[in-house]
Amino acid sequence: MLLITFTDRIGSGLWASVSVLYFTYVSGLSIAQVGTLAAISGAVGIAGAPLGGRIADRFPLTRILIALQLLRATASFALLTTDHYLPLLAISAVGSLGDRASSVLTKLYATRIAGPARVRYQAVNRTASNAGWALGGLAAAAALTLGTTTAYRWLLAGDGLSFLAIALLTLTCAEPPSSSRLAADARTTPRKVRPASPWRDRMYLAFVATETILFLDDSVFQIGLPLWIAHTEGVPHGLAPLLLVLNNVMVVALQVPLARYGTTTAAARKLLVPLSAASAAGGITMALSATGGAAQAICLLTASAALFTLAEMLHAVASWELSVTLAPDTAQGAYLGVHGLAQSGQRSLGPLAVTAAIATGPLGWTVFGATIAATCALQHRLVRDRLPRSPLSVPPVTVSEH
Repeated sequence: MLLITFTDRIGSGLWASVSVLYFTYVSGLSIAQVGTLAAISGAVGIAGAPLGGRIADRFPLTRILIALQLLRATASFALLTTDHYLPLLAISAVGSLGDRASSVLTKLYATRIAGPARVRYQAVNRTASNAGWALGGLAAAAALTLGTTTAYRWLLAGDGLSFLAIALLTLTCAEPPSSSRLAADARTTPRKVRPASPWRDRMYLAFVATETILFLDDSVFQIGLPLWIAHTEGVPHGLAPLLLVLNNVMVVALQVPLARYGTTTAAARKLLVPLSAASAAGGITMALSATGGAAQAICLLTASAALFTLAEMLHAVASWELSVTLAPDTAQGAYLGVHGLAQSGQRSLGPLAVTAAIATGPLGWTVFGATIAATCALQHRLVRDRLPRSPLSVPPVTVSEH
């Protein structure tokens, strides 16, 4: 599955960095049409997470993943067949639906196959993801030096071919235990009865709402830092991509080592404290970057990027463990599908939040960091009563169960 993630992100890196340029220069869409296409396809994609999770509780997981990869491949190749707006909109929406569903089911696969090592497994998986994304982005940057329509089309075709490769690789993956099997194994340990549907579980929905805020670090790197740099006098615009490189390098180097601090539910909850501090400090250093000269601004922006990256990694560890622990064994797919709405919602809320911070000035970034910090405190209290009393993140295994 790690090779699958790596291949997936290479393809995504090829396409994500040039999609806006493709629709603009190859398909000939206007700025308004490109923006509307991205917004609508993103909105449709939101349904992919809960829909995929619900289906995964009823059918073999690997078969669903193969079907989703074939759907994503079909959408990618279909984009090559037309330059008309409405077909492009429909095809992009279908691809977005498959992307979000695939993301959630990949996490569910890791949860089922890795058992008590799921946090470390997800950390390694995320490292592979960042490495693949960086490689795909570098390949796309090299191809774009040609500046031809053919180069754009080959990048999109490369994305589609990556999905076909993933589907073939998934055929070699073992089917993980189903949710019903996991629930049967867990009956040896008494557990609190929880709602079967995440939509009726108010506590879990509140947890997902707080997660939406904690995922805002993604918009910091995609939108916030580049725009802030562009409006900070004396700071070279080339710093923005370098800070993205710093983000990727830190994740590749540190995500796995940090995972050992969140291998139990209690430890994962405690990570919300340093996560809160890193987020607040990131906002403050971003604000201070506008108060001095160019050299000071560059140093502070680099420090802010490092702090927000640390927050991102800590949140990844805590989020993986808590989102699974708070879900009943019999409905893990449905619950993780709803949890996937947090990232989808961030894609809509995030750009608004960071542009509001930029428009407000230094105070805006201070409030931005403080808001994430306060949300950490809220989530820390929110999940307290629902975490298992045992310090282990999974039910203990007896000799008879081997």
